[in-house]
Amino acid sequence: MKTINYLNYFFVGTPILLIAFGIAVDESSGNILGSGFLFLILTGLFQLIFGIKMIIDEPDDKNLQYYLKGVCLFFALWLINGFILNSQILYFILFVIPIILAMFFSTITYNKAHT
Repeated sequence: MKTINYLNYFFVGTPILLIAFGIAVDESSGNILGSGFLFLILTGLFQLIFGIKMIIDEPDDKNLQYYLKGVCLFFALWLINGFILNSQILYFILFVIPIILAMFFSTITYNKAHT
């Protein structure tokens, strides 16, 4: 579990460092900044895959159940808003949900690695 925790640090920390470095350098092409934003996709994919793996190993863990319910809620709202509602306020909410889910998954992996 400590390995997953360290991998999570890498996948969460790398986009933060790339985005901060891209803003600090202020390069005109935006390659570093764009790479940081694209790395966020890998972060979400890593957390989703290991969240599913962890819930398969421990199906009774309430925190993992809440995490996967949050992921399902995010994708359901995303599809409903994209195809049916098209609400701008809901797009702002959809922007915040992955950040909250990433922090929640990080606390789950931290707690599991240190208990």
